[in-house]
Amino acid sequence: MYAETMNDFNPEPPDALLLLTSQCPHCPTVLQGLAELVKQGVIGRLEAVNIAVRPDLAAQYGVRSVPWIRLGEFELQGLHSAAELRHWAQRAGSEAGVAEYYADLLKHGQLAGVLGAVQKNPQRLSALLRLAGDPDTELAIRVGVSAVMEDFAASEALRAQLPALMALGRHDDPRVRADACHFLALTASPDAVAPLQTLSEDPERSVQDVARDSLKELQEALQR
Repeated sequence: MYAETMNDFNPEPPDALLLLTSQCPHCPTVLQGLAELVKQGVIGRLEAVNIAVRPDLAAQYGVRSVPWIRLGEFELQGLHSAAELRHWAQRAGSEAGVAEYYADLLKHGQLAGVLGAVQKNPQRLSALLRLAGDPDTELAIRVGVSAVMEDFAASEALRAQLPALMALGRHDDPRVRADACHFLALTASPDAVAPLQTLSEDPERSVQDVARDSLKELQEALQR
């Protein structure tokens, strides 16, 4: 989805947590892959826990199947190759990596996982706006991004993203500008009025229509 740059890599190696059981056929492969990444310095520390012995940890993390891996703030389930583990470990913590992780979750219908992650760290709305600002982002992912934004409607966390939303409103792609209109209205902030008024005169008729509807919704919200 994105051209890979050095900013996509996390300079701070993440810690890893692996939940496993003795009967799990895939757990040894994942454990070996993570251990190798520790040796290479890609992961800072690895903790492996047998949930048959420590079921409290499975309950704490809501884990129902293993192997289950946490790499920084990323949660991965099932068998992952050494290359896949390296991929996510190198991207844990970078905004580009978080955006890619959210896109992967949304692509596979895991909206609840993204909602939960962003609710824990509302600043990660910026990673979703990174997806919204990429014209190549798939429709299913765009729909998921909108659903998360709607969950944060009228929140301080979304209002904090106003500069980024205004920038999206100046994007070259009309689809991105149209999404920006919707998100600006969701802020329920008076500071969103002016950019929506500007977008209501956008050269693209489709953007004009969304902007005018969004401006009406915003004005109604401000009058409540």
